[in-house]
Amino acid sequence: MRDPLNCFIDPDLAIDGAAEGPLAGTTFAMKDLFNIQGRVSHCGNPDWGRTHPPANRNAPVVDRLLSAGADLRGKTHTDELAYSINGENPHYGTPQNPNAIGRIPGGSSSGSASAVAGGLADFSLGTDTGGSVRVPASFCGLFGIRPTHGRIALEGVMPLAPSFDTIGWFARDPALFHRVGKVLIEDYAPDESRPARLIVPSDIWALCDPGTKAALAHAMRALEGRFGAPEEVLLAPDGLKPWFMPFRIAQGWEIHRAHKDWIAEFNPRFGPGVAERMEWIATLSDADRAEAERVRAQVRARFVELLTGDSLIVIPTAPGPAPEVGRSAEALESFRYRVLQNSGMTPLSGNPQVSLPVGRLEGMPVGLSLIAAHGRDEWLLHLAESLCGEAHSGLAEIA
Repeated sequence: MRDPLNCFIDPDLAIDGAAEGPLAGTTFAMKDLFNIQGRVSHCGNPDWGRTHPPANRNAPVVDRLLSAGADLRGKTHTDELAYSINGENPHYGTPQNPNAIGRIPGGSSSGSASAVAGGLADFSLGTDTGGSVRVPASFCGLFGIRPTHGRIALEGVMPLAPSFDTIGWFARDPALFHRVGKVLIEDYAPDESRPARLIVPSDIWALCDPGTKAALAHAMRALEGRFGAPEEVLLAPDGLKPWFMPFRIAQGWEIHRAHKDWIAEFNPRFGPGVAERMEWIATLSDADRAEAERVRAQVRARFVELLTGDSLIVIPTAPGPAPEVGRSAEALESFRYRVLQNSGMTPLSGNPQVSLPVGRLEGMPVGLSLIAAHGRDEWLLHLAESLCGEAHSGLAEIA
């Protein structure tokens, strides 16, 4: 298959799905963290591929999609070991963002987002540990979901930080986005209730660029017209900053333990940014992790407190559109800090979050996110389809 967007590491991979099924006639791509029988995953790092054998079976989620009739059409690039949010890989290059030319696609599920945004696949699989589906979805103008943690089994997927890792997916079409969820969520149960309470966290929205907030204003008005005026709250009454380092530390502690033996044995090469993070996480102690987990419990309790009944939290998926390709690490750091403050909340809490492609700023996509209580993934998928699949709703996809 042609790869004009540099989104595939294995564009010749092709497995036809079943002749019939709910996804028959669709194509999908998948992040190069998922096992395919007889193939080696590179996980964004050449030394990983060199030091790991071919998989002896497919990841179960891949088999579920194939059995549902979807055709697999390639493995996609990822940031190194999925440990970045930008989508720029020093070993394999940066997949193009077809909806924001010259801008990064976001990561770490960069190739998966690029492939769907560019029409090379109907939908794609990614993973989301700290924002790696939601952020590319916002940057590339796609539907994207981080499910409730633990809702979809991670068997056959490279671990990053297991208590944060989730399998998510991208699509351009809200109906297909929902159909994929019906296949991947094994105990799927329809949920078509209406939100009874919209919650707008002013501290999260304060991270947002003014232009992005303005670009999402029409979507907020449409939600208000349909479900009533939102209630403004502080998500973190003592400030968001005290939650940021515990997020990094709890995640980093797990990443080090997942990969320290491989690093010690093979001394792999890492690119800029990832190399420094790998050095830093090796210094984290059990006491650091215990304190981070104490804060994590507070975050979970706050989300449980807010998301009672049919409550729905509404936030910008990212604080702005995709930055330009090739920015220096220093130039990206401030933006990355705001992105991770925003995207790190649901990894700490474990709640499901869906990003909707409903805004444009100077021609570039910006996403709006809906967050629900634990286990309400079906509700979010139904809302994504019902809100964005109706042209008269005011939330129809414009990205």
